[in-house]
Amino acid sequence: MTAVAPVGANATRLWGLTAEERLRRIAAAQGLELSDDGEVLVNLGFAFDPSWLKLATGRPGLVVTRGGVPVLANAPPARDEVVRAMEEGRKLLAARDVLAWEEAGGLGNEELRKKERPFMDRLVAENVRALERASYFGAYKGVTDLLTKYLWPEWALVLTRWAARIGMSPNQVSLIGAMLCLLATWLFHEGRYWPGLAAGLVFMVLDTVDGKLARCTITSSRIGEAIDHGIDLVHPPFWWWAWGVGLHAYGRPLDDSTFWWTLAVIVGGYVVQRLIEGAFILRFGMHIHVWRRFDSRFRLITARRNPNMVILLASLIAGRPDWGLVAVAAWTLISLLVHMVQLLQAMAARAAGRPVASWLA
Repeated sequence: MTAVAPVGANATRLWGLTAEERLRRIAAAQGLELSDDGEVLVNLGFAFDPSWLKLATGRPGLVVTRGGVPVLANAPPARDEVVRAMEEGRKLLAARDVLAWEEAGGLGNEELRKKERPFMDRLVAENVRALERASYFGAYKGVTDLLTKYLWPEWALVLTRWAARIGMSPNQVSLIGAMLCLLATWLFHEGRYWPGLAAGLVFMVLDTVDGKLARCTITSSRIGEAIDHGIDLVHPPFWWWAWGVGLHAYGRPLDDSTFWWTLAVIVGGYVVQRLIEGAFILRFGMHIHVWRRFDSRFRLITARRNPNMVILLASLIAGRPDWGLVAVAAWTLISLLVHMVQLLQAMAARAAGRPVASWLA
């Protein structure tokens, strides 16, 4: 097992974690351990995105610097000189394989569907808020829906900081969110759409917070991810059903035939769309939303929970929540057809011998 050697000491905390504890969690998440004589040297005077440690461990001899000061070094030839430079916070005089942060290109992240230069900077008190902001947005998916990408970030950042300060775990945030999700379902069922949307709004923001809190505090777990993704996957059809049932109490009911056909299109389209996404991953090894620039842009508005809620909100403002449900069904059908075309186009491209690779690579 590759070992990581922390160099120096730093009492400044990031997301409530000391530099050494944060490094320990990052290393453990990557199957590494801390040891004073470890191969990979890490300067505790800096904070950095976990992807930098992954990069360094894969390249023996590599030294990653920020402002000329070594931050990570994998078994460098002049180990003692690198250690002294780290401890003194000075520039490294010489090294064979140096990667300066300032000159580094973007690193691809398949999990977060983006390519960018991850953050790295000195971990000092005056930099903490900027570093937390950088690590938070570094944990954000590059390809997602329009609400998550443009509306939630600042709200969720405040809540993520607050949760980290009081020591809440991501699973506790998920539990609160699940309770609000159930409350929204019941309120929709009763035709109380405005309070239902309010509960749903807070749940949708918390649905962002739990994941960001896990990544920023390096506490991601398989159980937590299963809970988070499980709730995301299961609850939307219940919301659409509850919204339709609630139309009776609201005074705008759909006739039985229209209701069941609408629900069948929404739920069936949702399931088939998910199956297409899964088939694309199995066949091409990447998400359907990161193949071409168009695919990433369409993900902003494709018929998922958040874009659908925008449609329902607009219909409620117009006083016709019944129209909103029918509109969601229509948009689901259109999105399903787009996904089917995307899959067929990728299959045709491969059959013709053309590469099917992410435009973010």
